This record gives sequence, structure tokens and C-alpha cells, in this order.
Amino acid sequence: MATLVKTPSGKWKAIIRRAGWPLTVKTFRTQRDAGDWARRTEDDMVRGAFIQRATGDRMTVAAAMKRYLADVVPSKRPTTQAADLRRSKIIVKHLGRYSLTSLTPEVIAQFRDMRLAGEDRKDADGNPMPRTNSTVRLDLALLGHLLTIAIKEWGVNLPANPVTNIRRPASGPGRNRRLLQEEESRLLAAVDQHSNPMMGWIVRIALETGMRWSEILTLRESQVDLKRRIVRLLKTKNTQPRTVPLTLSAVEMFRRAIANPIRPDDTDLIFSGAPGRDGVRRPYQFDRMWQAIKRKQGLKDFRFHDLRHEAVSRFVEAGFSDQEVSAISGHKSMQMLKRYTHLRTEDLVARIEEAAQRRKKSA
Repeated sequence: MATLVKTPSGKWKAIIRRAGWPLTVKTFRTQRDAGDWARRTEDDMVRGAFIQRATGDRMTVAAAMKRYLADVVPSKRPTTQAADLRRSKIIVKHLGRYSLTSLTPEVIAQFRDMRLAGEDRKDADGNPMPRTNSTVRLDLALLGHLLTIAIKEWGVNLPANPVTNIRRPASGPGRNRRLLQEEESRLLAAVDQHSNPMMGWIVRIALETGMRWSEILTLRESQVDLKRRIVRLLKTKNTQPRTVPLTLSAVEMFRRAIANPIRPDDTDLIFSGAPGRDGVRRPYQFDRMWQAIKRKQGLKDFRFHDLRHEAVSRFVEAGFSDQEVSAISGHKSMQMLKRYTHLRTEDLVARIEEAAQRRKKSA
């Protein structure tokens, strides 16, 4: 039987001591509420349906996110850490005051819809600025993983992860932004003329190899074998190491970067920036300059990742098999690879005509 005790403040505390269960205590304003809760809880214990919610009741989303950032995020890749930190601020801003047990699917669905509609961000004219489906999917993925860790590792007893019980925004089609010949000429001329030659080397390497910007910027000299014309990537997005073959143009870019006379001697990073406050050199940060160059060249809609898209598409157009392209690019699934290989229609027309001519000759 439960014990009901009146506290000095006038509230009522229900105390349940039952064999096989931890001491369970909860405080209420009235004796009736305390008694009702105690009877329901004891009934759940008898049926084996009781869930100890104390930790979830006490822990807010803000507190859980703080612990997640301290315990879980440091084990992720640096780029993922930065992205998680940005998204965590948004989640805490809108959901931080909720306890984990009060974070219902309805609450999360409202957060999803608000983000999709852009109700939390306005432009200069006061109009909503909607987020993309992909952005909101990543918000929900972070929140879902936080709750999974809380349930599995922190002793937070929730009946289920509420994020799994709502609809995720559709992933949508992959980007189909190809680099036109005239755009490529202007872009390469602009980066080559930049005061820091690393800008041009990095862009050209991305276009020749299909490597991600994070893979290029974190390269160390020991990973590049110019004689064999290969680069060994140890840390990649999908966690699988891979070896990337180099074109002669890419070899030349790496040769210039490694032999750069102003390259510092206190790091083996090929593309490094100035030392931080702690005296440690980190990868070269070029995003601000990249954005400025794009704006000046009228390429605001072109992203650095589109260079990878362009490179992978060119591998396919050159006749490489899906397996060969996957080995170079590091895509695990053929479905994901197809999102990057949008072939130009004019190239397909030419290949169709070549096939037709071959058939005529063999007839």
C-alpha cells in the first residue's frame, strides 16, 4: 500500500514501497490527487506496465542537450560537431523548457511545421522564411538521437522516442546543378587570381577528384603519393577509408601546394590557416572568400559541394562503371550515387547517335 504524507508546505506526498520496484515518490497539491496517482501507479506495477518517469520529468530538453553536447558530440567529426552545435541552439530555443516526458509527438510535430513554414524567421519585409525539408529532417535527426541516448544510456524511462512517431519531411530530389563551361572558365579564373593561391588549388582539386571540401582541407602530406598519383583518405563522411586516383592536373595542384614557399613548417597539413589562440594550426578556412567570389561571378546558387557533383557526373560521362565511380567518390549505395550523376542531355544524344551509327555499319 502507498503511504500519503502531508508536507510542512501543505502539499501531499505519495510514497510507494513495493518489492521488486524502486522507491517511488511524487508530490501533489491535494490528498485526492496523491491517492489517485498512487492507486494507478500500484496497478501499473502489478500489471508490469509501470514506467519510472522521475528522471524524464526532471530533465528538460535544454539540460539534456547540454549533456549531449558534452558527452556525445565530441566523438563526432569536426564538421558534424559544428553542425550539431548550430542545430542544438535552435532546438533549445523552441523546445528547451519542455521536460523530456512532456515532449510529445504533437509538440514535435508543431516544431516541425513551424520550421517548415519559417514562422521563427522573417525577412526584411516581415515575410516568413521557410526552411528546406532537408534542414528540418536534420533538426529532427539530432533531436531523435538525443532522446535515443537519453533512453538507452541515461536512465530516462520514456515509453517510446516521440520523434519516431511523427512524419519526417520528404527528402526531395537531389540537386541538379551542373557547371556550365562559361561558368567554369570564369570561376577558375577568379580563384586563380585570388591573393591566396590555396583558393585556386582547392577548387581545382575538388573539380578533378570529387573529394569533399572537408576531405581536402584536412589532408596531410603523408596521405598524398604523387608518384603513384593517389590520395589516401582516412576519415570520410561514411567512415570508410578510400583511395582516390589523381589526374595529372590534380597532381600538379598538389605539387604546387606542397612546394608552396610560404607553407609553414610547424604542420603537415597541406592547406593550413594561421595559428589559433592556442597556437595550433587548423585547416585553411576559405568559406568567406569562396562566397565573395561566387557573388562577384554571379554564381550565388552554386555551392562548393556542387564541384563534387560535377566531378562525379563527369566520371560517369567518361564511361566509368557505377562500381568504379563509387570506389572514387565513396558512395556506399548506388541509389545515393545516382543523385550525383545527372548526365547532360546533349551528351546522351551524342552517345545515342554513336550507337545508331555503329548499328548501321554492322548491318
